[in-house]
Formats: sequence, structure tokens, C-alpha cells
Amino acid sequence: MSGVQMIVVGHEEGQQRLDRFLRKRFPQLQQGRIEKMCRKGEVRVEGGRVKSSTRVESGQSVRVPPLPAEKGEARSVPSSVSHANARMIREAVIYKDDHLIAINKPPGLATQGGSKQILHLDGLTEALKFERDDAPRLVHRLDKDTSGLILLARSGPAATALSKAFQSRETLKTYWAAVAGAPRPRRATIRFGLIKLGGKGAEKMRCIHPDEVPSTEGAKRATTDYSVVEAAAQRASWVALRPITGRTHQLRAHMAEIGHPIVGDGKYGGNSSTNEGDGWGSQLGGSISRKLHLHARSLVLPHPADPSRKLRLVAEMPEHMKNSWDFFGWQVDDEAAADPFEDEQ
Repeated sequence: MSGVQMIVVGHEEGQQRLDRFLRKRFPQLQQGRIEKMCRKGEVRVEGGRVKSSTRVESGQSVRVPPLPAEKGEARSVPSSVSHANARMIREAVIYKDDHLIAINKPPGLATQGGSKQILHLDGLTEALKFERDDAPRLVHRLDKDTSGLILLARSGPAATALSKAFQSRETLKTYWAAVAGAPRPRRATIRFGLIKLGGKGAEKMRCIHPDEVPSTEGAKRATTDYSVVEAAAQRASWVALRPITGRTHQLRAHMAEIGHPIVGDGKYGGNSSTNEGDGWGSQLGGSISRKLHLHARSLVLPHPADPSRKLRLVAEMPEHMKNSWDFFGWQVDDEAAADPFEDEQ
């Protein structure tokens, strides 16, 4: 059984019912248990009593009482972090001050736990206390197989400020990806809406035409800017991606929808995703890694303690992406690494 937890609602998690928020975070919880905890005042939002139907907002703090372990979870929530894992996650720190910590998350490390996630970033935050008594808190997420920048707040006020910055789109996020084919035009905006596919199994999104979003239940608007940095003939391209909205799997679904899935994306880039008639999907073969080639490269945001101060963070690519860049002859020099969206800021 876990202890009392204080959870900050992420910028992508706002505007939803408390019971849905809790079930996503803790799949073992039944609806009846959530309602009982609310009635007894064990679950609180910003220190106040709430109902299961209360809508949570980004940046709010949710108190969660000790919960029963999920089936098979006893060994997945250790009382302490192993020395090897502590060293791994500390080595991933690329920026730290009194208010926040920035991690270059390795691919394959889940952000939060689930029924099959034994190791995850949220469970490693004890190793990131440094001189503090409390562990830092996650304020946003990345997919398990996506690498790169992710922020943790070191205090409640910092968590609130960071969540609001994400929600109000004051943050500028740039991802790097290798995609199959050569997108045309070389620079454009994708505006397909997204809706969750029904049925059991892993979460997956479906793109729909923007005009269909208002009349489609559960659909959400989604916008992505992309810019081709360099191409290897018509085989593959290095693209910079800027998510204007922050929907689940947005970048992966959008690039697959326009026929250029992200290399290594088995969920969205199967053979049915064609690349201007070539139809090789997301697996390029040869010496190109089958891992997902999507990396949260940079973040520009107002500092949580001083909004007038802009903080720019940059994370190096993981080894499998560096190897692919070397294979295609793509050079990460100052000019190529510059922000292609800078003139729009």
C-alpha cells in the first residue's frame, strides 16, 4: 500500500472529472472506492473537499490517501530506489535550480506507472530530492518511447506556475524526429482533430478532418507545425515539430496521417501508412534502429519564479537517433540545430 500522495494536475489533464483523472492515474481504483474517499474527505483538491464529479484544472494539487496495491504491483513500487536506477536518473539531469529540475528522459522509460510499468520516472523522484526533504513533482508527460526534455517542479508554487505556462501555451516545445519519406511542402501546419479509437488494448488516436471536430463526440482539435530540416533523397527526412496543442500521441498520429510516419513508430506507422506511394511504413530496415525516432529537443519557457526571465533548455538525442543521423549524413551543427520556428515567435 502506498502512502499519501500530492499530485499536480498536468497541463494535458485539466478540464476533466476528478473520478476520471484518478482512474487514469490509478487503474486499480473502482468508481465506488473513489466516491467513498470523496465522501470521507480523504481525497482533496487544493485542500478542499470535493465530489467525484468535480472538474480538476491544470496546476491544481490533488491529495490522494494511501491506496491498495494494484494486482502484481507489490514489487513495482519499491520503498527506495536502487543505486543503479538512482545513478541513471541523476545522470539524466541537465538543469537544476531551487524551483525546477529538467531531465533528458531516456527512451523506454515510462513517465508514470501503470499495470505493466515496473520502472517509471514518477517512481524515481525520490532520487531527485538532492538537498530537499520532498521529492520533485512531474508537471507534464512524454510517451514511454519518446526521449527528451521533461520538467519536474521542486515546490507547489513552481508546479502551479509551470502547469499554467503549459496550459496557456507560453512554452515553446520543439521535437526532432526522423520520418519516412519527404514531406511536401517542406513546411506546413497540420490541423487534423484527434479522437480515441474504441475497443480494448493500448491507447490509440484517430485523425479526423477539422470540420468534423465540433460534431464528433470526444474529438479534440489538434495543431502541429512541422519543418523539414534535411532530407535523404525521398527515403527519410529530419523534421522539427512544434505541437501547438498537447494531445495524446499528437505528433505521431499527425505525421502518420499525412503519409510520413515517424521512424520506428509501430503503433501509427504500419505498412498501411504510405509515404507518397512507396508504402514502407515506419521501419526503414537495414542498420536503422526500430526504436521510435522522436525526441523532445528543446523547451523555451518563463521561469516559474520570475516570468520575465526566459529559460531555454536543450537535450541531446539518444544513441539510436544519433546513429541514424550519422547514417543519413545529417549534421547537428549550429545552423541545423537553430529553431526553424523562431521567426514565428
